[in-house]
This record gives sequence, C-alpha cells and structure tokens, in this order.
Amino acid sequence: MTHALTRRGALAAGLASLAAPALAQPAWPAGRPIEVVVGFAPGGGTDVMVRALAQFLTAELPGANFVVSNRPGAGGETAYVALQGARPDGYTLGTINTPGYLALGVQRRVRYDRAQIRLIARLVDDPSAFVVHRDSPFRSLKDLVEAAKRRPGTISVGSSGIGTDDHLGLTLFEAASGTEFIHVPFAGAGPSRNAVLGRQIDVAGLNLGEIGMLGQENPMLRALAGMGERRWELMPEVPTFREEGYDVLMSSERGLGAPRGIPDEIAQRLEDAIAKVIATPEWAEKVRQLELAMAFLRGGAWEAQMPAQLRRYQQIWERTPWQ
Repeated sequence: MTHALTRRGALAAGLASLAAPALAQPAWPAGRPIEVVVGFAPGGGTDVMVRALAQFLTAELPGANFVVSNRPGAGGETAYVALQGARPDGYTLGTINTPGYLALGVQRRVRYDRAQIRLIARLVDDPSAFVVHRDSPFRSLKDLVEAAKRRPGTISVGSSGIGTDDHLGLTLFEAASGTEFIHVPFAGAGPSRNAVLGRQIDVAGLNLGEIGMLGQENPMLRALAGMGERRWELMPEVPTFREEGYDVLMSSERGLGAPRGIPDEIAQRLEDAIAKVIATPEWAEKVRQLELAMAFLRGGAWEAQMPAQLRRYQQIWERTPWQ
C-alpha cells in the first residue's frame, strides 16, 4: 500500500512538472503581435508616425511585433472605444490625438472614458495650417479672407474630422476674421490632403509636418500660414496666423496610450523604449525625412497637461461652438 501511494505521488509530481511549461505564459512582449489602433485613415501624420516608430521599437523590445490597425471614425472616437475595451495586457495600444481626445467630449457625449485610458508617451506636437494646391489663386490668408467675404459660405475647407485640431482651427479663424466657410470633414489627414490635391476642396486643414510627407523637390501643396506660436524651424518661410493678423493657435499632439489597467512594468518598458528610440541618430534622420514635429513627453507629464488643455477647449466651445 505504501509503495503504491509513493508511486502515485511520484507520477502526479512528474505530470505536474510536464504541465507547468505548457501553462507558463511567455514574458511580454513575446507570444503574439502588439496591435496599435490608429483612429484615422492611412497616410496621415498619425499613421505615418506610428508605422515609423514601430520599426524602431522592435530593436528596443526583442520579440515585439507591432501590427497597425486603422479604425477611422468620429474624429478618433471609434479607436478610443476599442482601446478602452481591450485587455490591459500590453498587447493593445492606441494612438492619442489632441485636441479631439479631449474636445469630442466637450461637444457631445462620447462612448469612451478617458479615466480608462493610460497615456504612454507624446511624440509630436505639430502646428495646424491652412494648405492649398500650388495652383490655387489664394496666395495668402488675406486673399482667402477677401474671397470669403465676397462669397460667404462658398469656399470649402477640409479637416481630419469634427472636433480635430483642423476643425477647431477653422472655427477660431472664422471668428477672428468674420468669415464663413464650408467645413468638409474627412476620416483623416490623408483623405483631406488627397482632396485638396485633386482640387475637390479649396483648402485643407493639415499639420505642417503632413505637408512634408509629400516630398519637397516638387511640392504640390502650399501652406498659407501655420497656427503655431512661432514659425516652424523646418518651414521658416511659412508665416503664422498671428503674423497675418489673426490670433489663432492650434496644433495636433500625437502619442500612444493603453488600457488603464496595463501593468506598470510594461508601461514603463514602453516609455523607456520610446525614449531610447528618439535619442538615436537613426531616428533623428527619420524625423528629418518625414518632417515630424517632435515634442516628446512621458505619459505622466502628458497626462498632467490635459486638464489645462481641456479648459481651453471648453472656453473655445463657450465662445465659438463648433458643429
């Protein structure tokens, strides 16, 4: 009897030792792809930034395999809903874009809760701009304003969607200049840029960095003015709206977030990996090629700025509500 029990115990222990490796989970990020949900159509600044970053992050995170998933809709809301509802295991990340991330909830009730999303890092703070086809009759904001006052409500301006930086910039400009335009929302900067290239719209609200993605050897687009506090060093020939007499400031922040419950150690590894990537000369060259307006912030620092930004968008809504 004693020998039988001993044999059974040894057999059970052996089976347990064989089963343990099968049940063990590989350490993050090995095991399966990391999905990055992008809230806008391919070809825009957010999409290009993420795809470039993913290539570099694989070197800092051995075993990582990033898969970009474009889910445009409702100014980014579709992607934020997907991000919030994903398992917080480090295998789902998502792009975060202000002002839409904050401003959508000012305008209407949204289906996501920012408290359920953790910011990982901000990479870009890209000034908004008004952009026209190179053959457009509008050579300056003055030309655009004069035409809009002669023909109110007839000149079309495209944006990346309702509540985005392009849309809010247009709203501020209409109030500052006493003009009225036709707002044409698209699913992202890529479609808006294509529309102005095809002369389907008169003006596109784009970010300065998104113009450079076309290449500058034979530029098809011209920026009338940028909405930054000062001229962007990569496009010093482009004046600011303030220089042209219109107090309009707007930009697009782009970065990464994760479901709020992501383990601290994984979030920290992601932050550290991004910080290492952007310090490399190879990334600096990629930034030059893509003309990315880099402005790195770690997740905590970025989150700390959100309340002040939200108050600003609430004030804009109170003065000049956008539709």
